[in-house]
Amino acid sequence: MHRILLLEDLPEIRAWMKALVAQVYPDAVISEAARVHDARMLIGTHRFELALIDLGLPDGSGTDVVGVLRDVQPDARSVVVTIHDDDEHLFPALQAGAFGYILKEQSRQQIAEQLQRIAQGEPPLSPSIARRVIQYFTKQAQSAVTQAANPMPNVSLTERETEVLLRVAKGFTLPEIGVQLGLSRHTIADYVKQIYRKLNVSSRAEAALEAQRLGLFRR
Repeated sequence: MHRILLLEDLPEIRAWMKALVAQVYPDAVISEAARVHDARMLIGTHRFELALIDLGLPDGSGTDVVGVLRDVQPDARSVVVTIHDDDEHLFPALQAGAFGYILKEQSRQQIAEQLQRIAQGEPPLSPSIARRVIQYFTKQAQSAVTQAANPMPNVSLTERETEVLLRVAKGFTLPEIGVQLGLSRHTIADYVKQIYRKLNVSSRAEAALEAQRLGLFRR
């Protein structure tokens, strides 16, 4: 049995999304939420396998819910379902831990097919979003080559900061890193702030690139 969180503030859209999810996952138990606050409450009291999350909500961004679900229920998969197809919404959602990104402008059949792929472990991405992601990482790869040819000055990190950075770059959540290193989540958060400040970065993706530049993945 699947337990699925559906976060959408517009009742009519939530209704057709619920019907579509029930079509794809007939045995699903669907919990509905219209606000970030409601979703947070549900995540705190129920275990979910999948969450379909809108971004523009009355009391905040669905990206925040993606991050909360990643930290609290790391086995759950978050899929953004939105009208926003720009980089300003896409990459923060992916960096927060979104497994997929679907545009509402597609037909019901297209969305249903993309949701069905989740069972095979395939991230559901609308075609235009997949192209945008490929372009982004192509640019990042080119930038990494340029940085290798013109290396930046070395940044001095402590041994503990290096351990934390490597795990951040590999995608571990703060609680997971805390368990691995025997430290509290808050202590790890402090280390991450220090690392970001030293490296002059502001996101997990940028930190991963810096870790690659510093050769940490070869350890």
